[in-house]
Amino acid sequence: MSDTIERVKCLIIGSGPAGYTAAIYASRANMFPVLYQGEQPGGQLTTTNEVENFPGYKDGVTGPEMMIELQQQAERFGTDVRNGWITKVDFSGPIHKVWVNGEKEIHCDTVIISTGASAKYLGLDSEQKYLKLGGGVSACAVCDGFFYRNQEVVIVGAGDSACEEAHYLSKLCKKVTMLVRRDEFRASKIMASRVKNTENIEILFNTETEEVMGDGQVVTGVKVKNNLSGAVSDIEATGFFVAIGHKPNTDIFKGYLDLDETGYIVNAVPGTSKTNVEGVFVSGDAADHVYRQAITAAGTGCMAALDAERYLAAKDASFEVSTPQY
Repeated sequence: MSDTIERVKCLIIGSGPAGYTAAIYASRANMFPVLYQGEQPGGQLTTTNEVENFPGYKDGVTGPEMMIELQQQAERFGTDVRNGWITKVDFSGPIHKVWVNGEKEIHCDTVIISTGASAKYLGLDSEQKYLKLGGGVSACAVCDGFFYRNQEVVIVGAGDSACEEAHYLSKLCKKVTMLVRRDEFRASKIMASRVKNTENIEILFNTETEEVMGDGQVVTGVKVKNNLSGAVSDIEATGFFVAIGHKPNTDIFKGYLDLDETGYIVNAVPGTSKTNVEGVFVSGDAADHVYRQAITAAGTGCMAALDAERYLAAKDASFEVSTPQY
């Protein structure tokens, strides 16, 4: 353990649109934020080749470029951006304690959690190959469906989110093939009925993905297997969407923060970023299992910084709340 304990006014855990937006607002409010980027600096957007739905980028931008610009903007206002990740927390007392890389101890007046959520994938080598290449594998139809207009795509999943994303893709794509591992949906009846009644969605039950096929650069098809008959077949497709859920990156907060049944942090006061622990706030996908968009994450990052600023002002009369500047 380090012999020196650092004290910070505002600690931001995690980068990405939520963390960097919180940092921008916290810096401008003289909260002198320290931001630890986490295991994946920049968050999920660093795996996205093109972002066309974030306001202000009329010609689009790549995910990594956008994260670099957000980081630079946060640093311009004074954010101390650091490598490393938080491996342990203790929110049991009046002082919020965190440990970096299992060693350095920091005591925080406020904490903003922006750790996000990780999409679940099938784990196939071919899937991961084209995911990293940005050549046709995605876990977000709303983010990437636009790039597959008038094309044929495949989506894997059986829950409400999968049905919702399949229906969304059906409005853009010529054909959507939906792969369901079992002989029925896990989705609600109304969502299952919606995809069953959509003309350009074909549903293959008892079907699993064997391989995501491609030409070395982009996806060209999917090899599937019927898990009852054992029959293997190929489906032509330019896009492969995975909709089997997300895992919020919140394990280290168990026992201190209220989490729902799947691990998302629960907002103590609806419409705010407050958690059940005073002085600890949450932004982005760590608390959002509905929208999961860069723009909504950025919005909650702003909320978290403003909530943290007001919390500090209430605790310390000498700390003045800044006038919001738009």
